[in-house]
Order: sequence, then structure tokens, then C-alpha cells
Amino acid sequence: MEVKKLSISWQFLIVLVLILQILSALDFDPYRVLGVSRTASQADIKKAYKKLAREWHPDKNKDPGAEDKFIQISKAYEILSNEEKRSHYDHYGDAGESQGYQKQQQQREYRFRHFHENFYFDESFFQFPFNSERRDSIDEKYLLHFSHYVNEVVPDSFKKPYLIKITSDWCFSCIHIEPVWKEVVQELEGLGVGIGVVHAGYERRLAHHLGAHSTPSILGIINGKISFFHNAVVGENLRQFVESLLPGNLVEKVTSKNYVRFLSGWQQENKPRVLLFDQMPTIPLLYKLTAFAHKDYLSFGYVYVGLRGAEEMTRQYSVNVYTPTILIFKEHIHKPADVIQARGMKRQVIDDFITQNKYLLAARLTSQKLFHELCPVKRSHRQRKYCVVLLTVETTKLSKPFEAFLSFALANTQDTVRFVHVYSNRQQEFASTLLPDSDTFQGKSAVSILERRNTAGRVVYKTLEDPWTGSESDKFILLGYLDQLRKDPALLSSEAVLPDLTDELAPVSTRPRRVGAGEGSRAPRAAVPCRGWGPSPSGAQGPVLTPFLLPQIFLLRWLYSASDYISDSWDSVFHNNWREMMPLLSLVFSALFILFGTVIVQAFSDSNEERESSPPDKEEAREKTGKTEPSFTKEPSSKIPKKGFVEVTELTDLTYTSNLVRLRPGHMNVVLILSNSTKTSLLQKFALEVYSFTGSSCLHFSFLSLDKHREWLEYLLEFAQDAAPIPNQYDKHFMERDYTGYVLALNGHKKYFCLFKPQKAVEEEEAMGPCSDFDSSLHLGECRGKSSGLGPRPIKGKLSKLSLWMERLLEGSLQRFYIPSWPDLD
Repeated sequence: MEVKKLSISWQFLIVLVLILQILSALDFDPYRVLGVSRTASQADIKKAYKKLAREWHPDKNKDPGAEDKFIQISKAYEILSNEEKRSHYDHYGDAGESQGYQKQQQQREYRFRHFHENFYFDESFFQFPFNSERRDSIDEKYLLHFSHYVNEVVPDSFKKPYLIKITSDWCFSCIHIEPVWKEVVQELEGLGVGIGVVHAGYERRLAHHLGAHSTPSILGIINGKISFFHNAVVGENLRQFVESLLPGNLVEKVTSKNYVRFLSGWQQENKPRVLLFDQMPTIPLLYKLTAFAHKDYLSFGYVYVGLRGAEEMTRQYSVNVYTPTILIFKEHIHKPADVIQARGMKRQVIDDFITQNKYLLAARLTSQKLFHELCPVKRSHRQRKYCVVLLTVETTKLSKPFEAFLSFALANTQDTVRFVHVYSNRQQEFASTLLPDSDTFQGKSAVSILERRNTAGRVVYKTLEDPWTGSESDKFILLGYLDQLRKDPALLSSEAVLPDLTDELAPVSTRPRRVGAGEGSRAPRAAVPCRGWGPSPSGAQGPVLTPFLLPQIFLLRWLYSASDYISDSWDSVFHNNWREMMPLLSLVFSALFILFGTVIVQAFSDSNEERESSPPDKEEAREKTGKTEPSFTKEPSSKIPKKGFVEVTELTDLTYTSNLVRLRPGHMNVVLILSNSTKTSLLQKFALEVYSFTGSSCLHFSFLSLDKHREWLEYLLEFAQDAAPIPNQYDKHFMERDYTGYVLALNGHKKYFCLFKPQKAVEEEEAMGPCSDFDSSLHLGECRGKSSGLGPRPIKGKLSKLSLWMERLLEGSLQRFYIPSWPDLD
């Protein structure tokens, strides 16, 4: 009866909360929130939003309701800044999101309707929104891992910017920004922006690498550089942030005054020119992203058709001003090489169009990379690619031979032939390799047909015998060679190895310096000495740091890194929402409570052990004699060992994990193998032998009972070469082999062990006779009978050379036997 009353009260409370939420949603008026009229312009709305956002930002306003107020302001600005949502709100009273809201309300009602059935704390009771399937389905597609980020995202950021969100479980603010993030991701991904999501709980290394110390965080990556987003999470702000990541000189604004200069720049930059004609006064983000992706191969310009004087260009190139139009110009600036015109252009369509017009009609070979792309290596007989190369001298204006070569290339465009040209004065080694007689072609142009055979520079080629003047006869001869080459590839009879091309468009500092005639005898300039620099040890001049500055530089770097880390931690603490910090603070206080509780309990246990220690008269007797012998204990103790004390613990299934499997790196456990009959004598000898090595905190000492764990030892010794031969299956006494006195040094972290084989005393060997061999087939009882008269001395003699073995163990000179994993100690 009491449970039924309690469930009814819960249902009443939940219905009341639902009613309040619905009333607050219906009462939401974006105009009233921003304090603007329904006829306010976009400039007035943006101005009001900025003013209220600065006033109610949770980082600046400590009012308890500041966060909710800031969320309402951001939501209101998101609706009113979007003309479509604003129009929908003016007509229907909402922003077009009522269907999604109704669906969410139906899910909540379903959960609350069955709440009393889940009252007894089963799994469905804890349906928190922080790690639900709904959130995972949104972000799962874009989740990043550290290796994926380093190997793919960073190299790809040189072609497109990335927008990355840092999120985590128990993040309240992550839930608020999720609708905005989803909408922006769908829009920007279609434009060509890379999207990524990092879960700070599972990818802590990547989040720390990115410098994100709080969630949610949004950052952008372009050209490998990280920039953080510091503004309200609104769609328009995120779009502006992505646009701000792009370089400012990607797209040049072209008018009727500078379009001739822009289109004529192909000769200097060796790139085609792309022009977009559109009615928007600002350059679209889609066009900027396209220009960034193809900036290495083409130059981009934008023409606003509404600008005065644009009619001249639109009339000359027959552009429809009412539809976005893209023109690509190559060597001829008066006629475009290709045109595309469509409303609502998609990124994939633009990329395909630009890729087809990536190179000039007769591009200049300015680098080895461009040579590989224009003249690829022959892959098979059907994939032959021929390059017709014009070797000409650089001129300020287009020369007649080049214009004739260009017109010939335009008239004979084929899939298997590529036309290129080279400035022989800039690529002298390349040109001299293809020219058979340099005197004949001195200061003149020449044409060579070549086919690459491998990436090392091997080519077969044919150079026209006469210089290229561009006459009709020259064109006829070249056309005849190309027709003959289709039938007989053996026409390319000459063979050579071409040198790599010099990168002409690279910065001056990165070009390789060529030493001309007479330069090799010049004396090198002396380096200007400065403080902290000096000659290298080999005597060559150069910037070498002197040793006294190295510690100072390392110290300064460490101080800078420490200060940055402290400042980041300080900012993350004071800029986070305190509601999000509550789980962390609760965890910290719980850990401190457990720590202090453990210290108090340990203090009481230590006082009890001191009371139960040995009587004072025995300790005084030992001090009077002045002799201290090392002793041992069989139980682990947390106190610091006194002088003459060796702590030896028994290796059992309870202490096996802590003393071996999870042993800290650099620590080793020295284990003595004994039996019940030899336990006392071997432990005393073991304590005496290892006593001088107890000062090392990395060594632990244990013993293992052979009577209990023989199978574990037998399995371990199989990995030791010639240490303990694997017994024959027909040997019925192999389970009674005597391993007492064996010592194993176990490295639990690196999974290897070192083995000490006992050295028997001479008396024992003489008494045992054939029993001294472990491989003997005699019964162990006979051996025991022969050696029974020796007493404890031969048993202690097994460890006579253990101290020498311990020294070699610390030196690292012992043989190591590795195992795949530690077996269970049953």
C-alpha cells in the first residue's frame, strides 16, 4: 500500500514538471527575449544579441539563472538570425521544430507512464541523457582516435579545414549545444568541411594533445594549426569561425579594371584561372573552401555581377547574371576553356569540373612533382603516355615558337599525348640531356617526344633534328612523328636518364644552390660570433650551442611548460560550470576520505604491532653480544626492516598477483624453491647469502613450496635452456625430481626470469654417487637413503655461491629466459 501511494506521488510530481516545461516552451518569445520589435532588422537583432550575450554569459555573470538566460538568448538569436526560421515563427508561432519537440515529449511521456514499473532500481531506471543512444548516433560517425587524427586529419587539414567538438559523459552543456551542432555539421559537411568528435573520457590523450581541458570545447584545424572557438554556440558564429580559419588571399575580387591582369597571370604562376560570377556581394563560403582545396593548381577570382562595370565582362564572356557561373581560363584570356552554370551548385560537381581542367594546355614543367603528374611512368603497353616537350628560352612576351606550339597542342589534343614546355635557361641540365647538339640549338627552340620508363629518370625520346620555329613545315613534321608513333613505338630510339627538375616556384631559401664556374674556389664567409654560439667540434663554422647554456635552456623550457599547464588548469577550473564540476569534486573528496581513513587505520595497527613486539630483555641481550645475524619473516610487513633483518614472504595464490604479475617496472622478486623438510635450513642460508643485497628497494625476496606448486615450477623451467630437461613420458619418477635450492629471479613486468642452479657440496656428491645426476633413473628413495647421513650441511651447501650469482644479477650479465605470460599459481 505504501509503495502504491509513493508511485502515485511520483506520477503527480512528474506530470507537474511536464506541464511547467510545456508552458515555458509555449511562453518563449524570441522578440521579447532579445528586446526587439517584430520589424527589427538583422543589424538591430545582432546588436541586441551581442549586448545581452556579454551581460548574461555564465563566465561573467554569477547569477544562478545566468546560464538558462544565456541559453534563451542564444536560442532566440538562432531563430531570428535565420530568415526561414523567423518567417516560420511569425506565421505559426514556432521555428519549425515542433515535430521534433512533440516526438521528444512522447518519449518522455512513455518513460513516465511506465515509471512505477521501474521503481525497484533496475537498469531502465537510470536512463540519463548524458550517454544515451541518441547522442551516440549523432557523434558516432565522426569519432576520432589519436592515430586517426595524426595520420589522416592533420595531413588532410592542408586541403580542407576541420571542425572538432570535445565532449564527455556527464556534460550538461554538451546537451544544450547538441541541436545547434547537428544543424551546423549537416550544412558545413556538405560544403567540404571536415568534422570530428573527440570523447575526452575515452580519448584523454588526444584531448590533452589538442589542449582541450574542459568540455564542451570546439576547435578548428587548418594546415595542422589548432584554433579554439570562443563565442556563443550559434550556427552563424560557427560558420564565421570556419570562414576565419581560411587564408584571406584565397580568392581575389575581380572587376572590369583588373580582370585582364588577373587572367594574364597564368604565365608567371603556371596555373589556370577560375572565375565565379554571382549576385552575392560577399564571396560564398563554398567557393572559398573550393579555392583552398585546389590552391596548389589553380588561382581563383570572384566577380560580383551587381557591381558597376561588371557588365563589360558579362557581355564579353556571355555570362547569365541570374545564375552562378564558373569559367576556367588557360592560355587564352579572351575565351574560357570550360564553363559550368547551375543554381545551387554542389561541392562534388564543382570538384569534378575543376579536376578536369587542372592543368594548362601546354603547362611549364616547374618541378619534379609536376613532371610526374603530367608525364606519368608507363604502367603497361595499353597505358602509354607520351610527352611532347618544347625546350625554349624564357621571354617576357609570348614568342612565335611558343604560340605555334600552343596552337598545335590545341588542334591535336589526345588522351595519350601531353604537351608541355620547359625554359631551357632555368632547367639547363634537363635541356642539355635531351639536345644532341647544343651548338645547333644555341638560343633556339627545340621539340622532343619522350616516354618515361621508371621513376628513377630513365626515358626513351626522339628530338626533332631541326630547331622549332613554328612554321607549317615544323608542324607537319611533328604531326607525322605522332602518327607514326601510334603504329611503331620503337620510333623513340634514344635513351637517357633525366636529372630532377629544379623547383622554380619554391621560396628562395629552399632552392638548392648551384655552384657555377669559379665559385668552388671562393672562401666561405666566416660566421659572426655571438654569445652562446661557437664553432662545432669538427672545426666547421656553424651555430653550435655551448654546453653551459644547455641546462639553462632546458630549465626555461620546463618552466614555460609548467606555467602553461598551471594556467590551463586554473582557467579550466574557474571557467567550467560548477554543476559539471560536482562529480569531479565528489570523486576528489571521496579519495581524500579513503586516504586519510587508511592512514588512521594504519597508525593504529602499527601501534598494536609495537606493543606485541619482542621483549626488551632479548633485544638488550642481542645488543650486549654485539653480534647481529640476519633473520627472516614469513609474513609481509609494512614497517622499515631493522638491521640484520631480511623479509622473505611465501609465494602463494594470495600474494602471487601483487608480488609477481603486477610487479612494478624495474622490480624483481628473488624466489627460493624449498620443500617442507628443507624449509628451515635453506631459509637460514638464503637469508645469509642475500643479506648484503637487501639495501636495494627494487629487490623482493620470497620462497615457494615445492610440495604445493611443483607443476607451476615444471612449466616455468621448460623455457630455460638446458636448465631442467623435459622429462620423458615413460619416466615414472619425473614428478619426484629434487628442485630444492633452485633460485628464480622473476621480472613480472617484462616477463622473464633468471635461474640459479644449486651447487652441491663435495661430500654430497661422493655420498650420492649416481644420484647426483638429475637425469638418473634411480628412485629418489634410494638417493635419500644414501645421503641421509650427511645432515643439514649438504643442503645448506646448495646455496654456497648464491651471493656471486646475485652480483651478476644486479650487473645484468645473467641469461634471461622469456615467457609469453605468467601461469596461474593454483
